[in-house]
Amino acid sequence: MTSAHPESALREQLVRQAQRLVPLGLATGTSGNLSVRVDGGMLVTPSGIGYETLRPEDMVRVHDDGSWQHALDPSSEWRMHQAIYQARPEAGAVVHGHPTYATVLAIRGEEIPALHYMIAAAGGAPIRCAPYHTYGTEALSQAAVAALDGRKACLLAHHGLLAFERDLDKAMWLAREVETLAQQQVMCLMLGGTPRLLPAAEIDTVVAKFANYGLKQRPA
Repeated sequence: MTSAHPESALREQLVRQAQRLVPLGLATGTSGNLSVRVDGGMLVTPSGIGYETLRPEDMVRVHDDGSWQHALDPSSEWRMHQAIYQARPEAGAVVHGHPTYATVLAIRGEEIPALHYMIAAAGGAPIRCAPYHTYGTEALSQAAVAALDGRKACLLAHHGLLAFERDLDKAMWLAREVETLAQQQVMCLMLGGTPRLLPAAEIDTVVAKFANYGLKQRPA
């Protein structure tokens, strides 16, 4: 999947959505990163630049061979973004963050089970937790791709949350939905006992219902 939007519009969209990461609780400081697929590679947020100061020209184009020509370096997690685009042709945008509840579960190495039907938005249940590897490494990239098998989101042990969708707006929406699911799981565990879960057949039904969700656009 490649985007039909002009690159200039994608750069502006990356800035706009990156500046929502902290207000949405998906990141703190300069943690977290975003990317969108483009012909021949991806546009990704730069490393170590405060979101409030980002400009469209700061977005780094990383080519399919992993090279770039930019005054700024791409996010330290660019390999993870690239690995998702290579493994999942339906991915048009990737969101990575360190939201509190998802990260709490990731620290414990726990997945998110089928406690709510909205887990179908991530492709099914459970939302898995990839094993820990040092950030920015190829090992982490491959672990993330494996955890995303049949899913659009996963947790990263002792790290955070990863989500992809067909475009950046949807990817941001999904990341926030997964954080909500993580919050629900944490709060259920706080109440004690094991949360009641939905059967796999019901999750499959909702996944099928979600297949065309949001695809229609309002008339111009």
